[in-house]
Amino acid sequence: MARKISFDLPTTADQTPQEAAAISPANRVRPLLGLDRPIKQSSALGAISQSLGGISEKVKRAEEIEQKLIEGQVIVELDPALIDNSFIPDRMEATEEQNAAFRELIRDHGQNVPILVRPKPSDTERYEVAFGHRRLRAARDLGIKVRAVVRSLTDEQLVIAQGQENSGRTDLTFIERARFAARLEDRKFSREIIMASLNVDKAALSRLISIATRVPAAVIDAIGPAPAFGRVRWQELTDLLEHEDNRTRAIDMVKAPSFRALETDKRFETLAAGLREKTSRARAETWAAKDGTHAAKVSRAGKKLTLTFDDRVAPKFGDFVRKRLQTLYDEFKAGDPPA
Repeated sequence: MARKISFDLPTTADQTPQEAAAISPANRVRPLLGLDRPIKQSSALGAISQSLGGISEKVKRAEEIEQKLIEGQVIVELDPALIDNSFIPDRMEATEEQNAAFRELIRDHGQNVPILVRPKPSDTERYEVAFGHRRLRAARDLGIKVRAVVRSLTDEQLVIAQGQENSGRTDLTFIERARFAARLEDRKFSREIIMASLNVDKAALSRLISIATRVPAAVIDAIGPAPAFGRVRWQELTDLLEHEDNRTRAIDMVKAPSFRALETDKRFETLAAGLREKTSRARAETWAAKDGTHAAKVSRAGKKLTLTFDDRVAPKFGDFVRKRLQTLYDEFKAGDPPA
């Protein structure tokens, strides 16, 4: 049964829910976007998990999500030391250069967009961030307070807010989204919640989780976010890793200091090229009969051996061998060959 995730408008001590809902649209602003212009009241304000499929522009998607989460809330300033990261990480570590650039942006222009936090369930004196991790990091580094909106969120509401805000901005790379989906599933969140969080359908979610779980975690960590590469290239890498010994080789390759010194997209390219080269070496060897006929080709990839017959060279030889497979197998078993 589908579950509806609802974020109700807050009320003050002297304000009823009906009065809160009746606030004039002219008095509503977009604090997360740093805009003072009014917004129209959404007819689905309480449905954070509603489909965003009809909104095609990235900025509009972000506006919709943040409007629903923040509208009517008070922006406060908090000590970053009191705020913990989300219990489900969605980003890989940025480079120091990226962190420094974002930090200088906050230093020069201030924090125009508040972050979203909730009171931490296990410690009422602390908070947990739903989205705005980079802004929180920058405030920590700069030693300044962070502008935030505080909302009481369940775990499910937090991950939906966290995932949809990033999805609305198309902010995460493919592998970051894939790993986020896999981590949510590991935490026993339902597929319905994960699909709402990432704004994907069932088929797309299955592909995300499949790749994130089939590629060794050590390989993903070593490659990093690889923003230049999407599902097709990650699927190619996943398939390459299925070849015999390639998983072990990949883990050895990513441990090399020269590999770690590369930029994240270059690390992806280097690993894929190395595995592809190894796989292509397993070319077929031609078997020649005593009369010189190249009657078959033999290729081995790991523990798989393949025989290929060309009817143009030795007509019907392949069919002859196929019909004698049981006899050959019986002879093989009777001979009790060494392992």
